[in-house]
Amino acid sequence: MNYRKIKINTASPDQAKSKVMIIYTGGTFGMAYDAHGVLIPFDFTLILHHLPTLRSLLLDLTVVSFDHPIDSSNMGPEHWKTIGQIIFDHYEQQDGFVVLHGTDTMSFTASALSFMLQGLAKPVVLTGAQLPISEPRSDARENLITSLEIASAKKDGRAVVPEVCLYFDDALLRGNRSKKVESMHFDAFESGNYPPLAKAGVAIDYNLQVIHKANPEKDFKLRNRFDTHISILKLFPGISEATVQAILQTPGLKALIIETFGAGNAPSAAWLIHALEAAIQKGIIILNVSQCPGGMVDQGRYETSHHLKEIGVLSGKDMTTEAAVPKLMILLGEHGIEKTKELLSVPLAGEITGSFI
Repeated sequence: MNYRKIKINTASPDQAKSKVMIIYTGGTFGMAYDAHGVLIPFDFTLILHHLPTLRSLLLDLTVVSFDHPIDSSNMGPEHWKTIGQIIFDHYEQQDGFVVLHGTDTMSFTASALSFMLQGLAKPVVLTGAQLPISEPRSDARENLITSLEIASAKKDGRAVVPEVCLYFDDALLRGNRSKKVESMHFDAFESGNYPPLAKAGVAIDYNLQVIHKANPEKDFKLRNRFDTHISILKLFPGISEATVQAILQTPGLKALIIETFGAGNAPSAAWLIHALEAAIQKGIIILNVSQCPGGMVDQGRYETSHHLKEIGVLSGKDMTTEAAVPKLMILLGEHGIEKTKELLSVPLAGEITGSFI
């Protein structure tokens, strides 16, 4: 995938305090109206014209822009690979990264990057907007300014937030704990199972107790092998056997995420249990993730989840679907079925409760 690169020194002629790369992938954020009233991609060479307050941040900015901006509904593993490769290739030269992304699949991309960028010790902040930057009431300006401030923030020479995160409407969230919950208002994202890493008001108040501490002795590596032979089954009252079988019989299927009720509960119909058990015996991984935006899967707490545990369904604990999808793809891309099953319950990047490995 091709991209363009431009340099903008907001500190000139003074010395910049940090170097930050902006990666524009597409989405509502970077759209502007042309002379005919049609939305077209924003020209980032004019960013200081639209955001003169950038000069006060004293940053040396490099803007990388996809030649063909991607609507986030079309975002997938190939785009994740491109973003990850850009960060990897420029990692040593930059102090932090801001990824401008459409909101619809931003949590999926943030989760994917958290697993891809192993040993990360610098901020990667995803952000976007509900209104284009050219709109008078756009949230794009504040989201970008604050994201850049977070991406450049240091304490004692080290990054304050050395992990993949998502900033939107005054809240900084761990990327792989985030979920889009609103399509019309500015507070578009939540993190039901993990507290915000920071809140932005008059000042940015960092919650240092919940921010990942980078290991300076750990090498920075890029993981970019994906196996997309997975699917999602969302349970609902009245779900039919034919529907379940249609998904389980998908050619090449290696893993299935089932979105269950509450704390991991599912209908106790014999046909459903037999279908899932038969799939597991064929070597298909089945991962149980709750439909609830908060809380966690606790298989065996109720009778309606005990049978899932008995047949070998794996608990996703407090992991989101948005994190489970890329985690499964990466693990399957790197390992066989048994090793993938073993690592699914391990917190690789803070996506489930526990210490990073």
